[in-house]
Amino acid sequence: MKAFELMAQYNQWMNEKIYTCAEKLSEDELAEDRGAFFGSVLGTLNHILVGDIIWLKRFSEHPRDFSSLIYLRNRAQPKSLAEVTHSDLSALSSERKIVDEIIVSFSKEISQTDADSSLNYRNTKGAEFSKNFGHLVQHMFNHQTHHRGQVSTLFSQLGHDIGATDLLMCIPSDPRL
Repeated sequence: MKAFELMAQYNQWMNEKIYTCAEKLSEDELAEDRGAFFGSVLGTLNHILVGDIIWLKRFSEHPRDFSSLIYLRNRAQPKSLAEVTHSDLSALSSERKIVDEIIVSFSKEISQTDADSSLNYRNTKGAEFSKNFGHLVQHMFNHQTHHRGQVSTLFSQLGHDIGATDLLMCIPSDPRL
């Protein structure tokens, strides 16, 4: 679906901007608890990645068997939403790039029929759910945007501006694209 492809493109574009800005921070600035939901810049960036991995692993169980998600089927499930998968920004950035490429590929595989179907899954506490698959994919993108907004605020508090963040800034100028 074109809407998911746009959101995947936006996600990748924004993550590049976020990580470029994060590279300007010292290790102490990255790790310092600043009172955000997940404490620090590094904690929040880890949470965004963990959330994406959790959702993509769930999506890999969809009956459609999306080929783009094969890589994640064998990746360990994060133990918690606050898990710090990488305490080093470089390693976190490397995995972020891999996951963003997977999301872009995945977005190109989703059909309207897929979006209209249901997905059965368990949350991190083991409770079972069955929800509209398209809504769950949209939730993943919304979750990313929410927490990147928090990171943007943390950067601002540190005197760093990541620049324009509007979705419209990553859309090609040619309306046919």
